[in-house]
Amino acid sequence: MRPARIHQHDHRPQWQLAHPLSALRMTARRSAPPRSDAPSGGAGIRRHFASVVPVLIIAAVAVLALAGGTGMSWLPLLAVGPALAAATSGPWGVLRIGALAVGLGAAVGVHAGTPDRELAIVLSALSALSAVTLASSLAGALRRRREQVLAQVRSVAEAAQHAFLKPVPATVGHFQAAVRYSAAAAEARIGGDLYALVPTPFGIRLIVGDVRGKGLPAVGVAALVLGVFREAAYDEPDLLDVVHRIERSLARNLGPDDFVTAVIAGYPDADRMELVNCGHAAPLLVQDSRVLPVEPARPAPPLGLRALADEAPSLQEVALADGNQLLFYTDGVTEARDHEREFYPLSERLAVHLSEDPSRTLAALHEDLLTHVGGELHDDAALLLLRRPCVGPAGAGRGAAADEVAAADGVGEAVIG
Repeated sequence: MRPARIHQHDHRPQWQLAHPLSALRMTARRSAPPRSDAPSGGAGIRRHFASVVPVLIIAAVAVLALAGGTGMSWLPLLAVGPALAAATSGPWGVLRIGALAVGLGAAVGVHAGTPDRELAIVLSALSALSAVTLASSLAGALRRRREQVLAQVRSVAEAAQHAFLKPVPATVGHFQAAVRYSAAAAEARIGGDLYALVPTPFGIRLIVGDVRGKGLPAVGVAALVLGVFREAAYDEPDLLDVVHRIERSLARNLGPDDFVTAVIAGYPDADRMELVNCGHAAPLLVQDSRVLPVEPARPAPPLGLRALADEAPSLQEVALADGNQLLFYTDGVTEARDHEREFYPLSERLAVHLSEDPSRTLAALHEDLLTHVGGELHDDAALLLLRRPCVGPAGAGRGAAADEVAAADGVGEAVIG
């Protein structure tokens, strides 16, 4: 068995390339579970307040007009109500706001005792207010239609993500597992980062990677890599052959400037994890509360660039004892910066938030990461954590987590495969 080379300094792979949503979504994003877009209570309160603002504006203008005694000079400001309502309400809501504004405008004109010679001016102002109301109602209808289309697109994207990045169960094989994924394009829900965890006849195998670029081209490449990996992981006894299959497929389908950094891992038997690192960030090994980066013994180029380099990927073995954890991640985590342009210290923060429940650990890390960047990620970010539970001697007195893992040995394939 060949031990992994482990260093305690901060490492950034030589092949790794460096890669705005509304701050109002920060609270909802933090409180919601992964890949859920259910509105939070705070968002509902904000929407209700926004719908009341036009009424408050119209009421304020009417009060000022009646109190100041110069009602006609305030009439044009009543148009602010229906115009603002178009951004928050549907067409019927805008019409109700507009009717209120016209009614109050007429009341202000009557109260001011408008002379006959100025009656035409008042009627003209009320006609303009009615026209603004109708135009705002049309704008509200168009906005509502766009929102419905966006909701449909997001529901399709949600379904595509579940097919593209399949859920990871709490236990698979000999491990507890958890994953946390955030796309920089939150409206699309999917991006260029990829992960997969599959049980196979050769033990569990996984991949965590990052496609160069963003948007739909990156999603297409990520889907290609995951498809080839899921097929090869079941067919190839040797983990390096899985990597070669992916490399050959990418060589036929990628453009000259495209590549994918990735870590492919397998657990063929007890106490040993195999790793193949292709230009990706080094996984973090947790041993006895110490967090140590597992750097490749021989760096290899990213997938898709092997023809440009002489280095071929090599197999690395890492010993895993009971209670050890292994964290895989993408550069959207380690390259996330705060307002002072400081990178997120993943190793340090992992040690702080470490627990015996991988899902709890990743939830705390994700919350901490959002706090570090101010609530808004500018790159796709993926975290996948494996933990080997502690098992008592001769199977006696083992923990509930170990019992759960044993019971889930045959479940992982049905959920993930």
